[in-house]
Amino acid sequence: MSTSAASQQTAESPVAISHRYPPPARSEPFWPPQLTVLVAILLQVLLPDRLSIGPRYLLPALEGLMLLALIIGSPQHLAAPHALRRRLTLAIVMLVSLANGISLVLLCHFLLHHQLNGDGRALVIAGVLIWLNNVIIFSLWYWEIDRGGPGRRAAGCDDLPDFLFPQMTDEVARLYPDWRPQFVDYLYLAVTNATAFSPTDTMPLNAGVKLMMGSQSLISLVTIGLVVSRAVGIL
Repeated sequence: MSTSAASQQTAESPVAISHRYPPPARSEPFWPPQLTVLVAILLQVLLPDRLSIGPRYLLPALEGLMLLALIIGSPQHLAAPHALRRRLTLAIVMLVSLANGISLVLLCHFLLHHQLNGDGRALVIAGVLIWLNNVIIFSLWYWEIDRGGPGRRAAGCDDLPDFLFPQMTDEVARLYPDWRPQFVDYLYLAVTNATAFSPTDTMPLNAGVKLMMGSQSLISLVTIGLVVSRAVGIL
């Protein structure tokens, strides 16, 4: 067999095809991230008044209005980059992140420096809500930043990957040559990173996402540590 024929056969083999990047375009439904944002807003509303700054419903109401605009002004199936959708989504995620960070700081303050009396159980439950919001928020961040965002991924014009999923490794890529991550993959990534306090099956590939995953693990560790330590003395 000639060298050129061998090269052509290698290029056409399943192994060679499985390593192409980016994978083929694949549209993605937009309702899972929208539902996730709605859950994050509801979790904020359930927090006690003392864990928010200013009027309790002001920030959730603003986030709700932005979510409504997002639902109205965005396609329900992402198939191409959509600038308006991405700006609104990032703005909502930033607001939810800010609100959750403020709630965590205030929770730490009350748990460490105040006599809880009858408020102990409520604050422990608030810690659980903050932890859940931490998972939700970072799943949205990971979904929005990987490979240039969901619009670019759906159109098949991905930037370089920010995460190494198991389906991208040599052993598994042959079985899923056309695989690309969807929102549930980033939600799972956020859950495992928040519970293990470190990457599990998905590895960060650059400094930015390493800092994000490290920040999420640290927030999760502080929240769980405070809640567990105070729950032992309260419950």
